[in-house]
Amino acid sequence: MVRIMQGTIIQGIAGFYYGRVEDKTVYECKARGIFKKRGISPAVGDKVDISLTDEGKGVIEEIFPRKNIFIRPPIANIDCFIVVMAAAQPEPNFPVIDKFLVMADIHGTDIVVVVNKTDLADEAQIEKIKDIYGSLYKLVFMSAKEKAGLEELEKLISGKTAAFAGPSGVGKSTILNALLPDANAETGNISHKTRRGKHTTRHVEIFEAEGGGYIYDTPGFTSFDILETDEDELDIHFPEMAEYKGQCYFDNCRHLKEPSCAVRDALAEGKIHPMRYKSYEVQISEIREKKKY
Repeated sequence: MVRIMQGTIIQGIAGFYYGRVEDKTVYECKARGIFKKRGISPAVGDKVDISLTDEGKGVIEEIFPRKNIFIRPPIANIDCFIVVMAAAQPEPNFPVIDKFLVMADIHGTDIVVVVNKTDLADEAQIEKIKDIYGSLYKLVFMSAKEKAGLEELEKLISGKTAAFAGPSGVGKSTILNALLPDANAETGNISHKTRRGKHTTRHVEIFEAEGGGYIYDTPGFTSFDILETDEDELDIHFPEMAEYKGQCYFDNCRHLKEPSCAVRDALAEGKIHPMRYKSYEVQISEIREKKKY
């Protein structure tokens, strides 16, 4: 008699998936060929049915409906997206950070922006970040190295499935190690030559949080290809622009050079931060560039 168990995929490496079932046993699994025919690939975070072979190996029989699915990296069922930046060393790359924020909004997750390495930044650097994001997202300022701000972050992710992402070198693995001492996430030092983080995390993995829920550790990125929305919908994923939806003269206004644009009027009045508008322009350009191919 085939034994079917419900579980969660906690790791995927080279076509093998590791499913944890209710008693916390982890089975190495392969996915049935039917998923490939359907154009579906299992993702870390998927809720699945697992059957066992006579050799004790697992077979993924069914993938349950997902709350959301991220393609790159392949993770599913995220409640809260934690976008990590460094206050300094490396300096924040705001257009890249904004790509993560747009991606999170597209997938309907809660969003928390973690500003790490506050011990390396001066007051002006902190205030700049507050000025850009303070009215838009929940901000947590912390120094993972000194464990400052850790308790606030723990409360925000307690009982949720939370994914950490952000540019390389901002301290995601250090934060994970502080939250989950048993995770033993690999950490890397900043290259003194490039002042950029050495790539450390090489695959996606889930860790169970002490306060309940799960934490996803995802690979670091120096750039991020969102492009999961069309240019006519991009503005709704910038909350400060979304409130002006429908107020422009043209219904399909892209907020670039069109006359009587409510978004550009708000920009001129200081209601939209120039750095955020620049990120919007960059993403519009990238979406248009992709359409050429």
